[in-house]
Amino acid sequence: MREAAAKMAPLEAVRERVEAVRREGKTVALANGCFDVLHVGHVRYLEGAKAEADVLVVGVNGDASVRRLKGEGRPVMPAEDRALLVAALRAVDHVVVFEEDDVTSLLLTLRPDVHCKGTDYTPETVPEKDVVRSYGGRVAIVGDPKDHDTRKLLARVRS
Repeated sequence: MREAAAKMAPLEAVRERVEAVRREGKTVALANGCFDVLHVGHVRYLEGAKAEADVLVVGVNGDASVRRLKGEGRPVMPAEDRALLVAALRAVDHVVVFEEDDVTSLLLTLRPDVHCKGTDYTPETVPEKDVVRSYGGRVAIVGDPKDHDTRKLLARVRS
């Protein structure tokens, strides 16, 4: 787990890492989510995001943000645990936990070449599309069809 933990850092440290890989001529993608109960849909989403650039940064919503977005009883696991599980995936290079409900601040700080969203979006419905375009980035829709749902998975486990 030491290798996974090394991928996790505060935003300023991740920004420095991103700037370093850019100096090497590498491209950067950003994916984000709650990742409350890691499942195959998440893995496919992150693998798809990694295919879009040389380096993949993943933003993991903080606990208060997940609660606001998903409701009472969520998250199931604390942010540090969710971030560590995401960091353990081979496709992921860097992980940052963020407290906002959307990734606008991450996008403006990191300025990834590609902002990756899952197949429940289209390029035109990505909420941050204008932010990404404002600095010359692009939006990519990645992963498999949205057949995997944490809410449904949790309901099955509870029943």
